[in-house]
Amino acid sequence: MRMRGHQWLRKTLSRAYYCTFSSSFPLKHVTQSNFESAVADLKTHLKAADFVAIDLEMTGVTSAPWRESMEFDRFDVKYLKVKDSAEKFAVVQLGVCPFRWDPLRLSFIAHPHNFFIFPRQEVPIDSSSYEFLCQTTSIDFLAKYHFDFNACIRQGVSYLSRGQEDEALRRLNLRYENELSEQARDVPLVSITDILFSERMKNRLREWRDGLLKDTSGGSQLEGSFLNDSNQQFQNIFYKMRPALSLNGFTSHQLRLIQSVTKKHFKDLASVRVEGESSRSQQLVVYTDSESDRDLLKKEVMDDYRRQAEMKIKAAIGFRHVIDLLSSEKKLIVGHNCFLDLAHIHSKFLGPLPLEAEEFVYSVNKCFPYIIDTKILLNTNNILKQRMKKSKTSLSSAFLSLCPQIAFASKESCNLTFSSSVKVEVQVDDTRSSSWISGVKHEAGYDAFMTGCVFAQACNLLGIDFKLYSPSENLACNERLQKHANLLYLSWINGDIIDLSTGHRTAESLRCRDLKKSQTGILFENIVLIWGFPSKLKTSVIKDRISKVFGPTSVTSICRLDETAVLVQFSKLKLVADFLAVKETLERSNDAFSVLHPLSTILEGGNTCAASYETYKDICSSPVSKLLFADQAEAVGIRWKTKLVERTEELETEEQDNFHEENAANTVSVYVEQN
Repeated sequence: MRMRGHQWLRKTLSRAYYCTFSSSFPLKHVTQSNFESAVADLKTHLKAADFVAIDLEMTGVTSAPWRESMEFDRFDVKYLKVKDSAEKFAVVQLGVCPFRWDPLRLSFIAHPHNFFIFPRQEVPIDSSSYEFLCQTTSIDFLAKYHFDFNACIRQGVSYLSRGQEDEALRRLNLRYENELSEQARDVPLVSITDILFSERMKNRLREWRDGLLKDTSGGSQLEGSFLNDSNQQFQNIFYKMRPALSLNGFTSHQLRLIQSVTKKHFKDLASVRVEGESSRSQQLVVYTDSESDRDLLKKEVMDDYRRQAEMKIKAAIGFRHVIDLLSSEKKLIVGHNCFLDLAHIHSKFLGPLPLEAEEFVYSVNKCFPYIIDTKILLNTNNILKQRMKKSKTSLSSAFLSLCPQIAFASKESCNLTFSSSVKVEVQVDDTRSSSWISGVKHEAGYDAFMTGCVFAQACNLLGIDFKLYSPSENLACNERLQKHANLLYLSWINGDIIDLSTGHRTAESLRCRDLKKSQTGILFENIVLIWGFPSKLKTSVIKDRISKVFGPTSVTSICRLDETAVLVQFSKLKLVADFLAVKETLERSNDAFSVLHPLSTILEGGNTCAASYETYKDICSSPVSKLLFADQAEAVGIRWKTKLVERTEELETEEQDNFHEENAANTVSVYVEQN
């Protein structure tokens, strides 16, 4: 009866708790106070789920303007920018919503969970504390949608990634080994003070030990010689059923001297350090029956220490338990434009993000073998594109377009019927509802719910009949979904799609033709990175000056990174080497031709640098993020002005020697005549 009362109280408080956050949409908010019980319930729902929708809210997206996705970003550079975002910003809310098909009610039952998470250093992994960036636009965006920052910071669930857990255990093992070696090492007596102190401790410990041997009834000798000590440095206790002295008020050096005296002069005494009630270490001298008993005691103490430390590490895992559950159940994970979400999940809960996209893809696929992105689904399937018509494929737009009967499931509109729609009910604890006022957008739990509803309706439109659906089936393996499984947008702006199963880019034909056209003409080997030029220099001027030197069709297009940097695509590969060579020649020269050369406008100030596309990738791979690209390049450690590339055509030795000077002189002459 007592247990039932406890369960009733827990469920009542839980219902009251989620209602305090939102009185409109039934959503289970989870913080430190109800995390343990929420995970236990979630585990049950995940086992029964047909798919699980997720969504994240972060403190920012880009650490610098040039870190945004650009038209000239190659596949590997796009990944590096996503990697930087996931490493720099924090996840403050994570929504998890299991969906289960109920054949009796002919509807999906959704269990939306809204987890507040916040990183704390509950286990010392290194000397530094957790740090993350906040982008003002993102914080303002969260505030606009009534994000509860107090709940996040004060009550958010902390976590350890798998990598951090492994590192904490490694440090524990190292400390364990150091403790053993410390016990075996004698402390040298380097001063008269140390010698006198050690001798005094030896006498007092012998007096205490001899008193125990003479009086086996409880140590009356001890009380006479130690407990009357005015400094209270020795306290008589029992430890593991053995008489012991607790040492108080000694310095760490003095404690090491006592440990050395005990080891050197007393075979039946053991000096050990144990965790006290307040988690502070306590130094003890324990009486043992024999040398073997002493060794056994030391082993017990070290095993206890290790066990307690491991328990602290396990307790600090926190929210990662949810990620481990999602991974172990191997359920279909559904997200909306979720590549960045998965990068955050990997960085926060699995381990450091790899440098290469292929390694990241392999790691994610190993943890979550079945993933479907609803944005991919809506943009690549003709049936769904026809249903969406010209509607935007943002999550809220897709939800309104495909699931109006759910989006407007208030009491006033619940009588509306949509013959081809999938019914969805929401259950939180023991409360189930099929009518509500619309929830708060950009709250992770509600966004996860919307994502799941969009997916369920998309499946219905694709011809998946849930009335014939068996719970034993893997929805991800359905033939109507297979060709969309594990495809994610690496960059929605450019339409780059990555296949998590293979690590390969999917053909651009899966995206709309407009985006395909924008990427067709990009030849990355023809691109030169230029930075450090005068900040007021316009892109049109840069193109004009280069075209005057290398011809009107030499520059195909220019992508502006920020006010200090551009990416210039040349029409021919050889022009890359030519441009870099001419630039270096002009910088070495200090004559009238150099001053009058068309490129002098770009080189003005003497800080202009240039290199091939690979340097752009190298700079993007740095963990540093300066606001301006020119400052970023300097912070990365680039000190040279021009990085030449090998020419792709063979020239005669004489032509190679004279080409740069002649070209520079000729182009100056032409420029002077024209002007």
